[in-house]
Amino acid sequence: MNDNAPIFSARTKMSEIITDSSLLSIIERLNIKLGFGEASIDEICHRHGLSTELFLMICKVYSLENFKPEIAHLTRDDIPKLIGYLQRTHQYWTESFFPNLHSNIHTMLESCDETSKKMLNKFYDDYDEEIQKHLDYEENTVFPYILSLVNAEQKKTCEFRIRNFEENHSNIEEKLHDLKNIVIKYLPDSAPQQSRINVLNEIFKIENDLCKHSVIENKILIPLVSKYE
Repeated sequence: MNDNAPIFSARTKMSEIITDSSLLSIIERLNIKLGFGEASIDEICHRHGLSTELFLMICKVYSLENFKPEIAHLTRDDIPKLIGYLQRTHQYWTESFFPNLHSNIHTMLESCDETSKKMLNKFYDDYDEEIQKHLDYEENTVFPYILSLVNAEQKKTCEFRIRNFEENHSNIEEKLHDLKNIVIKYLPDSAPQQSRINVLNEIFKIENDLCKHSVIENKILIPLVSKYE
C-alpha cells in the first residue's frame, strides 16, 4: 500500500479525492464534471447514474499498491459505465498520451545521427501499430460483444467468449519497457539530456496508466462479464 494514498469512502467529499493527476483523470474518464461543492462521492455518483462501489474500486486501483478488486457488489448495470470509462481511456491515449510521447521523441532525435533516428522511429512505429491493433480489437470486437450481452442481444451461436479476450490480451507494457531502455542505455550522447528526460517522463506516465488499465480489465471487467455470460 502507498503510505501517502488517500483514504476515502462513500461519505468522503468528492473534492477531497482530487489529490493527483491520476485521480483527476478518473473523474474525466467517467464524464463527471468539476464543481462538486461540498457533495460526497455517493451524492455525485448518484447524480451521474454511477454506482459508488464501481467508482471507489477504480479509485483504489489507482491509489493503492497491489489492490485486489472484489466484484461481489458490482452488477450488470456497472458494465456499460465501465466500458465507457475504458473507451474514454483509449481516446485519451490516442489524442494525448501517445502524440505527446511521439512529439518528444521527435525533438530528442533532432540532434542524433540518421542511424539512431531510423532505429528509434522504426521501433516506435512498430509499437504504435501494436497499440492500435490492441485498441481496435477491444473497440470493435470485445466491447460490442459485452454490450450486446448486457442488452440480451447476443445470439447463442456467437463463438466469442470473454475468455478469448483474456487469452489474447497482449502485454503491451513490455515493448514500452524496451523503448525506455533504449532511451536510457543506447542512444548516443548527441541526444540532449533534457529531451531524454522529457521522453522518459512521458513513458513513465503511460506505463503507470497502462498498468492500471490492465488491472481494471483483468480483475474487474473480465470477472464481471463472466458472471453474466
